[in-house]
Amino acid sequence: MSNPAEHVQDARYFEVPKFLLPEAMDGKIALPNLGSIEVFGRQHELQITKFMVLEVVAAVLMLLIFVPLARKVATGEPVKGHFWNIFEAIVLFVRNEMVRPAIGHGADRFLPIVLTLFFFILFCNLLGLLPWCGSPTGALGVTAVLALIAFGTVSGAGMKRFGPVKFWIGLVPRMELPLVLAIFLIPMILGIEIMGLAIKHTILAVRLLANMFAGHLVLAVILSFIVASAQSLAWYGVMPISVLGATALSLLELFVAFLQAYVFAFLTALFIGMAVHQH
Repeated sequence: MSNPAEHVQDARYFEVPKFLLPEAMDGKIALPNLGSIEVFGRQHELQITKFMVLEVVAAVLMLLIFVPLARKVATGEPVKGHFWNIFEAIVLFVRNEMVRPAIGHGADRFLPIVLTLFFFILFCNLLGLLPWCGSPTGALGVTAVLALIAFGTVSGAGMKRFGPVKFWIGLVPRMELPLVLAIFLIPMILGIEIMGLAIKHTILAVRLLANMFAGHLVLAVILSFIVASAQSLAWYGVMPISVLGATALSLLELFVAFLQAYVFAFLTALFIGMAVHQH
């Protein structure tokens, strides 16, 4: 409890109650190290981490849910049951209220990537609410890769639509300038627009990281008050207040898990729409 941040960061082990494991394991299930590999003259460990495992869990859950759902839709078989109806409703919401309005004409071909980003982020966020797990989206390495995927999709879609050169030149607004001014202003504006595009996607990563990490850190701090007061009479007052506070904050985190998945996916769709429909 001396450093609550350790409980919301990535680790080489899963931490569980000590009574569930032999005393020698000290409440930690170590994850395997696959050795090391040399890259550009430097050795890098191939260490399996907690967030890696949770990301695989999120991916497997998506396969188990959406492969059968896609088969039902492809065959025209009606989706039955509350479980399947919930996910069908979310898919339709993403398509009708996010992707199509944000991208416009030709939006459906970008629906798979936006759905994948939305549900992967959502499942990673929700895993962070389970005891002894964690939220992979609370790590910069994860959110940065997601932002890079979004950036690659946006720039790739734009270059496919207009061509590699015309797309980047099209970022500059049309201006009737004298030749002398155009020689200086157009390259400068193009650099600013490219930088702005990169910053937009960087903010995608930072926003998701900050919201998930901060929320789980506050939860860890609130619960640490119970341990800190364990040897005093204050424990009888601190314990119920901390539990109630953590419960209320967990409900807020549940809302934030859906909200941040929505924001990331919607902004990705919006950026794609701006790239394929330049004005």
